[in-house]
Amino acid sequence: MNDKQELEKLKKDLTRLKSDIQEKSEDIQKKDEEIQNLEDKVEDSHSQLLRLHADFDNYKKRTEKEFKEYVKYANEDLILKILDVYEDLERALNVKKSHDLKEGVEIIYKNLKKILEREGLCEIKTVGEQFDASKHDGLMVEDNEDFEDNTVIEELCKGYTLNDKVIKYPKVKICKKK
Repeated sequence: MNDKQELEKLKKDLTRLKSDIQEKSEDIQKKDEEIQNLEDKVEDSHSQLLRLHADFDNYKKRTEKEFKEYVKYANEDLILKILDVYEDLERALNVKKSHDLKEGVEIIYKNLKKILEREGLCEIKTVGEQFDASKHDGLMVEDNEDFEDNTVIEELCKGYTLNDKVIKYPKVKICKKK
C-alpha cells in the first residue's frame, strides 16, 4: 500500500468517523431532549403531589372542625324538646296547692317520658324475666318460692336501652334456689 492509498483510506475513515460522530451527536441531543421531558414530567408530578398533600391537609382540618361542631351541638334537638318540659316543671314548682302540684308533675312526667320514648329510649323489663347478664346487673340473690331459679324477683334500679343498645343496666335481685 502506498502513501496515496493510505491517505485515501484515512480520508474515508475520517469521513466515516465524522458521520458516526454526527449520528452520535444527534442521538445525544435526542436523549438530552428525552431527559429534559422526563425531568419536566417529574417536576409536574412533584408539584401535583404537593398540591394534593395540601388539599388533603385542608380536608382533614375542615372535617375535624365540622366534627367538633357536630359534637358540640349533637344534643341540640333533644335539648329543645326537653326545654318545654323543663319550663313546665318550673311552673309546677311555683304552684301553691299541693294537689295541683302533684297533678302538674304527673303531666310533666308523662310528657318527658313521651319525648324520651320518641328518641328511642326504652325501659328494660326486669321482674319475672329470666336473668340475662347482657341486660341485667345482678346485685343480690335470694331463695324465693314464688319464682323459678335464675328469675329476676326485684328491680332495685331501672335500666334503659337507647335504640336497642343498653345504656344503663338495671340493678336486680335474682332468685337462686338452694
